[in-house]
Amino acid sequence: MNSAWQQRLQSVGALIEDGIVQNFGDPQAEREAARSGSVLADLSHLGVLEVAGEDSETFLQGQLSCDVHSVAAGSSSYGSCCTPKGRMLADFLLWRASNGFLMALSRSVIATVQKRLKMYVLRSKVQVSDASGSVVLLGVSGAAAADALGSVLTGLSTHEARRFGEGSTAISLPGERLLLAVPAEGAAKLWEKLAATLRPVGTPVWEWLDIRNGIPLVTAKTQEQFLPQMTNLELLGGVSFKKGCFTGQEVVARAQHLGKVKRRMFLMHTDDDRTPPSPGDEIFSDDIPGQASGAVVNAQAAPGGGYDLLAVVHHSSRESSTVHLRSSDGPVLRFLDLPYAVA
Repeated sequence: MNSAWQQRLQSVGALIEDGIVQNFGDPQAEREAARSGSVLADLSHLGVLEVAGEDSETFLQGQLSCDVHSVAAGSSSYGSCCTPKGRMLADFLLWRASNGFLMALSRSVIATVQKRLKMYVLRSKVQVSDASGSVVLLGVSGAAAADALGSVLTGLSTHEARRFGEGSTAISLPGERLLLAVPAEGAAKLWEKLAATLRPVGTPVWEWLDIRNGIPLVTAKTQEQFLPQMTNLELLGGVSFKKGCFTGQEVVARAQHLGKVKRRMFLMHTDDDRTPPSPGDEIFSDDIPGQASGAVVNAQAAPGGGYDLLAVVHHSSRESSTVHLRSSDGPVLRFLDLPYAVA
Protein backbone atom coordinates (compact mmCIF):
# COMPACT_ATOMS: atom_id res chain seq x y z
CA MET A 1 0.00 0.00 0.00
CA ASN A 2 1.21 3.51 -0.86
CA SER A 3 2.57 4.91 2.45
CA ALA A 4 0.89 8.31 2.13
CA TRP A 5 -2.41 6.61 1.33
CA GLN A 6 -2.03 4.29 4.31
CA GLN A 7 -1.48 7.24 6.63
CA ARG A 8 -4.57 8.94 5.22
CA LEU A 9 -6.74 5.88 5.85
CA GLN A 10 -5.40 5.50 9.37
CA SER A 11 -6.26 9.13 10.05
CA VAL A 12 -9.93 8.37 9.37
CA GLY A 13 -10.03 5.29 11.61
CA ALA A 14 -8.80 2.40 9.48
CA LEU A 15 -7.22 -0.59 11.24
CA ILE A 16 -4.54 -1.79 8.82
CA GLU A 17 -2.65 -5.08 9.02
CA ASP A 18 -0.08 -6.18 6.43
CA GLY A 19 -1.14 -3.33 4.17
CA ILE A 20 -4.83 -4.32 4.14
CA VAL A 21 -7.68 -2.41 5.81
CA GLN A 22 -9.31 -4.84 8.24
CA ASN A 23 -12.09 -2.54 9.42
CA PHE A 24 -13.06 0.94 10.57
CA GLY A 25 -13.89 -0.02 14.14
CA ASP A 26 -17.04 -2.14 13.86
CA PRO A 27 -16.59 -5.18 11.58
CA GLN A 28 -20.05 -6.64 12.22
CA ALA A 29 -21.86 -3.38 11.48
CA GLU A 30 -19.75 -2.97 8.33
CA ARG A 31 -20.80 -6.41 7.11
CA GLU A 32 -24.44 -5.57 7.76
CA ALA A 33 -24.03 -2.31 5.84
CA ALA A 34 -22.70 -4.21 2.82
CA ARG A 35 -25.74 -6.48 2.87
CA SER A 36 -28.35 -3.76 3.13
CA GLY A 37 -26.72 -0.42 2.34
CA SER A 38 -24.07 1.37 0.33
CA VAL A 39 -20.38 1.04 1.20
CA LEU A 40 -16.89 2.24 0.28
CA ALA A 41 -13.78 0.03 0.53
CA ASP A 42 -10.06 0.31 -0.07
CA LEU A 43 -8.91 -2.60 -2.23
CA SER A 44 -5.26 -2.88 -1.29
CA HIS A 45 -5.54 -6.68 -1.25
CA LEU A 46 -5.26 -6.18 -5.02
CA GLY A 47 -2.23 -5.02 -6.94
CA VAL A 48 -2.07 -3.37 -10.36
CA LEU A 49 0.09 -4.53 -13.26
CA GLU A 50 0.63 -2.20 -16.20
CA VAL A 51 1.39 -3.69 -19.61
CA ALA A 52 2.37 -0.81 -21.89
CA GLY A 53 3.85 -0.31 -25.32
CA GLU A 54 2.74 -0.45 -28.94
CA ASP A 55 2.71 -4.28 -28.97
CA SER A 56 0.85 -4.67 -25.68
CA GLU A 57 -2.47 -5.76 -27.18
CA THR A 58 -0.95 -8.43 -29.43
CA PHE A 59 1.33 -9.60 -26.66
CA LEU A 60 -1.47 -10.02 -24.12
CA GLN A 61 -3.72 -11.70 -26.68
CA GLY A 62 -1.19 -14.52 -26.81
CA GLN A 63 -0.80 -14.77 -23.02
CA LEU A 64 -4.22 -14.33 -21.42
CA SER A 65 -7.38 -16.44 -21.55
CA CYS A 66 -9.71 -13.53 -22.37
CA ASP A 67 -10.12 -11.90 -25.77
CA VAL A 68 -7.93 -8.83 -25.34
CA HIS A 69 -8.86 -7.52 -28.81
CA SER A 70 -12.46 -7.12 -27.61
CA VAL A 71 -11.49 -4.99 -24.60
CA ALA A 72 -12.21 -1.57 -26.06
CA ALA A 73 -11.48 1.78 -24.41
CA GLY A 74 -14.86 1.76 -22.68
CA SER A 75 -14.94 -1.84 -21.47
CA SER A 76 -13.22 -4.36 -19.23
CA SER A 77 -12.93 -8.12 -18.94
CA TYR A 78 -12.17 -10.79 -16.40
CA GLY A 79 -9.42 -13.16 -17.45
CA SER A 80 -6.61 -15.42 -16.30
CA CYS A 81 -2.92 -15.98 -16.78
CA CYS A 82 -2.16 -19.70 -16.99
CA THR A 83 0.78 -22.06 -16.98
CA PRO A 84 1.41 -24.18 -20.10
CA LYS A 85 -0.60 -26.90 -18.29
CA GLY A 86 -3.64 -24.59 -18.14
CA ARG A 87 -3.50 -23.96 -14.40
CA MET A 88 -4.19 -20.42 -13.25
CA LEU A 89 -1.33 -18.33 -11.91
CA ALA A 90 -3.82 -15.50 -11.44
CA ASP A 91 -7.20 -14.19 -12.43
CA PHE A 92 -7.78 -10.49 -12.91
CA LEU A 93 -9.87 -7.60 -14.18
CA LEU A 94 -8.36 -6.04 -17.32
CA TRP A 95 -9.02 -2.61 -18.86
CA ARG A 96 -7.33 -0.26 -21.30
CA ALA A 97 -5.03 2.55 -20.21
CA SER A 98 -3.55 5.42 -22.22
CA ASN A 99 -0.58 3.38 -23.48
CA GLY A 100 -1.69 -0.20 -23.01
CA PHE A 101 -3.58 -2.08 -20.29
CA LEU A 102 -3.99 -2.28 -16.54
CA MET A 103 -4.96 -5.42 -14.65
CA ALA A 104 -6.10 -5.74 -11.05
CA LEU A 105 -5.12 -9.05 -9.43
CA SER A 106 -4.25 -10.43 -6.02
CA ARG A 107 -1.35 -8.55 -4.52
CA SER A 108 0.05 -11.89 -3.32
CA VAL A 109 0.69 -13.12 -6.88
CA ILE A 110 1.65 -9.91 -8.65
CA ALA A 111 5.41 -10.57 -8.58
CA THR A 112 4.94 -14.09 -9.96
CA VAL A 113 2.73 -12.92 -12.81
CA GLN A 114 4.99 -9.98 -13.65
CA LYS A 115 7.99 -12.32 -13.87
CA ARG A 116 6.07 -14.84 -16.00
CA LEU A 117 4.85 -12.23 -18.48
CA LYS A 118 8.32 -10.74 -18.80
CA MET A 119 9.64 -14.17 -19.80
CA TYR A 120 7.51 -14.03 -22.94
CA VAL A 121 8.17 -10.42 -24.00
CA LEU A 122 11.27 -11.29 -26.09
CA ARG A 123 11.43 -8.71 -28.93
CA SER A 124 7.95 -7.30 -28.42
CA LYS A 125 7.72 -3.59 -27.69
CA VAL A 126 6.15 -4.13 -24.29
CA GLN A 127 6.95 -3.09 -20.73
CA VAL A 128 5.45 -4.98 -17.78
CA SER A 129 5.58 -3.02 -14.52
CA ASP A 130 4.03 -3.03 -11.06
CA ALA A 131 1.85 0.10 -10.84
CA SER A 132 0.44 -0.68 -7.40
CA GLY A 133 2.24 2.27 -5.78
CA SER A 134 0.84 4.84 -8.18
CA VAL A 135 -2.75 3.56 -8.59
CA VAL A 136 -5.22 3.29 -5.71
CA LEU A 137 -8.14 0.90 -6.15
CA LEU A 138 -11.42 1.64 -4.39
CA GLY A 139 -14.68 -0.30 -4.40
CA VAL A 140 -18.16 1.15 -4.00
CA SER A 141 -21.34 -0.88 -3.69
CA GLY A 142 -25.04 -0.34 -3.24
CA ALA A 143 -27.84 1.75 -4.67
CA ALA A 144 -26.21 5.05 -3.68
CA ALA A 145 -22.80 4.25 -5.17
CA ALA A 146 -23.31 5.72 -8.64
CA ASP A 147 -25.13 8.75 -7.22
CA ALA A 148 -22.20 9.43 -4.91
CA LEU A 149 -19.93 9.70 -7.95
CA GLY A 150 -22.27 12.00 -9.83
CA SER A 151 -24.53 11.60 -12.83
CA VAL A 152 -21.56 11.08 -15.18
CA LEU A 153 -21.23 7.53 -13.81
CA THR A 154 -24.89 6.54 -13.62
CA GLY A 155 -26.30 3.91 -15.93
CA LEU A 156 -23.09 1.93 -16.53
CA SER A 157 -23.69 -1.59 -17.78
CA THR A 158 -21.63 -4.47 -16.36
CA HIS A 159 -17.97 -4.28 -17.43
CA GLU A 160 -18.38 -0.83 -18.90
CA ALA A 161 -15.37 1.36 -18.07
CA ARG A 162 -15.65 5.14 -17.96
CA ARG A 163 -13.00 7.78 -17.40
CA PHE A 164 -13.66 10.54 -14.88
CA GLY A 165 -11.67 13.23 -13.10
CA GLU A 166 -7.92 13.38 -13.65
CA GLY A 167 -6.85 10.00 -15.02
CA SER A 168 -9.38 7.96 -13.03
CA THR A 169 -11.46 5.05 -14.34
CA ALA A 170 -14.71 3.56 -13.02
CA ILE A 171 -15.60 -0.02 -13.99
CA SER A 172 -19.06 -1.46 -13.41
CA LEU A 173 -19.02 -4.87 -11.70
CA PRO A 174 -21.71 -7.46 -10.98
CA GLY A 175 -23.88 -6.69 -7.96
CA GLU A 176 -24.41 -2.92 -8.25
CA ARG A 177 -20.72 -2.26 -7.69
CA LEU A 178 -17.99 -0.11 -9.15
CA LEU A 179 -14.22 -0.51 -9.08
CA LEU A 180 -12.42 2.85 -9.15
CA ALA A 181 -8.80 3.11 -10.31
CA VAL A 182 -7.48 6.46 -9.12
CA PRO A 183 -4.03 8.13 -9.25
CA ALA A 184 -2.58 7.90 -5.76
CA GLU A 185 -2.32 11.67 -5.42
CA GLY A 186 -6.07 12.08 -5.96
CA ALA A 187 -7.29 9.21 -3.75
CA ALA A 188 -7.66 11.15 -0.49
CA LYS A 189 -9.89 13.82 -2.02
CA LEU A 190 -12.12 11.24 -3.72
CA TRP A 191 -12.35 9.15 -0.52
CA GLU A 192 -13.48 12.20 1.45
CA LYS A 193 -16.19 12.94 -1.10
CA LEU A 194 -17.48 9.36 -1.22
CA ALA A 195 -17.32 8.80 2.54
CA ALA A 196 -19.84 11.61 3.00
CA THR A 197 -22.47 9.33 1.43
CA LEU A 198 -21.12 5.76 1.65
CA ARG A 199 -20.06 3.85 4.76
CA PRO A 200 -16.34 2.99 4.85
CA VAL A 201 -15.80 -0.75 5.38
CA GLY A 202 -12.82 -3.08 5.66
CA THR A 203 -11.41 -4.92 2.67
CA PRO A 204 -12.80 -8.29 3.94
CA VAL A 205 -16.30 -6.87 3.43
CA TRP A 206 -15.54 -6.24 -0.24
CA GLU A 207 -14.14 -9.75 -0.53
CA TRP A 208 -17.42 -11.05 0.92
CA LEU A 209 -19.31 -9.12 -1.79
CA ASP A 210 -17.11 -10.75 -4.44
CA ILE A 211 -17.87 -14.16 -2.93
CA ARG A 212 -21.62 -13.55 -2.94
CA ASN A 213 -21.40 -12.46 -6.58
CA GLY A 214 -19.44 -15.60 -7.52
CA ILE A 215 -16.23 -13.75 -8.44
CA PRO A 216 -13.11 -15.81 -7.62
CA LEU A 217 -9.69 -14.45 -6.68
CA VAL A 218 -6.66 -16.69 -7.11
CA THR A 219 -4.08 -16.00 -4.38
CA ALA A 220 -0.63 -17.36 -3.58
CA LYS A 221 -2.28 -20.19 -1.63
CA THR A 222 -4.23 -21.41 -4.67
CA GLN A 223 -1.88 -20.71 -7.58
CA GLU A 224 -1.73 -23.54 -10.15
CA GLN A 225 -4.58 -25.47 -8.51
CA PHE A 226 -7.44 -24.70 -10.89
CA LEU A 227 -8.24 -24.61 -14.58
CA PRO A 228 -10.17 -21.42 -15.45
CA GLN A 229 -13.45 -23.35 -15.94
CA MET A 230 -13.18 -24.82 -12.45
CA THR A 231 -13.66 -21.30 -11.08
CA ASN A 232 -16.47 -20.53 -13.58
CA LEU A 233 -14.28 -17.98 -15.32
CA GLU A 234 -15.70 -18.67 -18.77
CA LEU A 235 -19.19 -18.01 -17.36
CA LEU A 236 -17.91 -14.58 -16.32
CA GLY A 237 -16.55 -13.81 -19.79
CA GLY A 238 -12.95 -14.48 -18.80
CA VAL A 239 -12.15 -17.25 -21.31
CA SER A 240 -12.43 -17.05 -25.10
CA PHE A 241 -12.56 -20.32 -27.06
CA LYS A 242 -12.48 -18.49 -30.42
CA LYS A 243 -9.44 -16.22 -30.06
CA GLY A 244 -6.79 -18.80 -30.91
CA CYS A 245 -3.66 -19.71 -29.00
CA PHE A 246 -2.66 -18.45 -25.58
CA THR A 247 -0.44 -19.97 -22.93
CA GLY A 248 -2.28 -23.04 -21.58
CA GLN A 249 -4.93 -22.83 -24.31
CA GLU A 250 -4.62 -26.45 -25.47
CA VAL A 251 -5.42 -27.85 -22.02
CA VAL A 252 -8.18 -25.31 -21.34
CA ALA A 253 -9.83 -25.97 -24.71
CA ARG A 254 -9.59 -29.75 -24.32
CA ALA A 255 -11.35 -29.61 -20.96
CA GLN A 256 -14.13 -27.56 -22.54
CA HIS A 257 -14.64 -29.70 -25.62
CA LEU A 258 -14.66 -32.99 -23.69
CA GLY A 259 -18.02 -31.91 -22.30
CA LYS A 260 -19.15 -31.12 -18.78
CA VAL A 261 -16.35 -29.92 -16.51
CA LYS A 262 -16.24 -32.38 -13.61
CA ARG A 263 -15.33 -29.85 -10.94
CA ARG A 264 -16.92 -26.43 -10.57
CA MET A 265 -16.90 -23.55 -8.14
CA PHE A 266 -19.97 -23.23 -5.89
CA LEU A 267 -21.12 -20.81 -3.22
CA MET A 268 -21.33 -22.37 0.25
CA HIS A 269 -21.89 -21.43 3.89
CA THR A 270 -20.79 -22.87 7.22
CA ASP A 271 -22.26 -21.89 10.56
CA ASP A 272 -19.10 -23.06 12.32
CA ASP A 273 -17.27 -20.05 13.79
CA ARG A 274 -14.39 -21.89 15.47
CA THR A 275 -11.76 -21.86 12.71
CA PRO A 276 -12.17 -19.49 9.75
CA PRO A 277 -11.99 -21.17 6.32
CA SER A 278 -8.96 -20.18 4.28
CA PRO A 279 -8.06 -20.36 0.57
CA GLY A 280 -6.60 -23.77 -0.21
CA ASP A 281 -8.41 -25.59 2.61
CA GLU A 282 -9.47 -29.04 1.42
CA ILE A 283 -13.10 -30.04 0.86
CA PHE A 284 -14.32 -33.58 1.54
CA SER A 285 -17.50 -35.16 0.15
CA ASP A 286 -19.36 -38.21 1.41
CA ASP A 287 -19.66 -39.53 -2.17
CA ILE A 288 -15.85 -39.53 -2.61
CA PRO A 289 -14.59 -41.24 0.57
CA GLY A 290 -11.01 -41.23 1.72
CA GLN A 291 -9.71 -38.27 -0.25
CA ALA A 292 -10.20 -34.55 -0.73
CA SER A 293 -12.69 -33.73 -3.46
CA GLY A 294 -11.99 -30.01 -3.82
CA ALA A 295 -10.61 -26.85 -2.25
CA VAL A 296 -11.66 -23.45 -0.94
CA VAL A 297 -11.02 -20.58 -3.35
CA ASN A 298 -12.05 -17.65 -1.11
CA ALA A 299 -13.82 -17.26 2.23
CA GLN A 300 -15.00 -14.43 4.48
CA ALA A 301 -17.21 -13.88 7.52
CA ALA A 302 -20.90 -13.50 6.65
CA PRO A 303 -23.13 -10.72 8.04
CA GLY A 304 -25.47 -13.13 9.83
CA GLY A 305 -22.69 -15.22 11.38
CA GLY A 306 -20.60 -18.09 10.10
CA TYR A 307 -18.65 -17.92 6.85
CA ASP A 308 -19.50 -17.74 3.17
CA LEU A 309 -17.05 -19.29 0.75
CA LEU A 310 -16.40 -20.17 -2.85
CA ALA A 311 -15.07 -23.70 -3.27
CA VAL A 312 -14.33 -26.03 -6.17
CA VAL A 313 -15.96 -29.46 -5.80
CA HIS A 314 -17.27 -32.24 -8.01
CA HIS A 315 -20.67 -31.74 -9.64
CA SER A 316 -21.81 -35.00 -8.08
CA SER A 317 -21.10 -33.64 -4.61
CA ARG A 318 -23.29 -30.63 -5.28
CA GLU A 319 -26.13 -32.75 -6.57
CA SER A 320 -26.32 -35.63 -4.10
CA SER A 321 -23.82 -35.51 -1.25
CA THR A 322 -22.90 -33.85 2.03
CA VAL A 323 -19.75 -31.73 1.87
CA HIS A 324 -17.35 -31.02 4.74
CA LEU A 325 -14.60 -28.50 5.40
CA ARG A 326 -11.01 -29.68 6.03
CA SER A 327 -11.84 -33.33 6.89
CA SER A 328 -14.46 -35.99 6.25
CA ASP A 329 -16.01 -35.24 9.64
CA GLY A 330 -15.37 -31.48 9.55
CA PRO A 331 -17.97 -28.69 9.56
CA VAL A 332 -20.84 -29.26 7.13
CA LEU A 333 -21.02 -26.86 4.18
CA ARG A 334 -24.44 -25.80 2.92
CA PHE A 335 -24.76 -24.92 -0.77
CA LEU A 336 -26.20 -21.51 -1.67
CA ASP A 337 -27.35 -20.18 -5.04
CA LEU A 338 -24.87 -18.30 -7.21
CA PRO A 339 -26.17 -15.30 -9.16
CA TYR A 340 -25.45 -17.14 -12.42
CA ALA A 341 -26.20 -20.67 -13.65
CA VAL A 342 -23.46 -23.33 -13.44
CA ALA A 343 -23.83 -26.02 -16.11
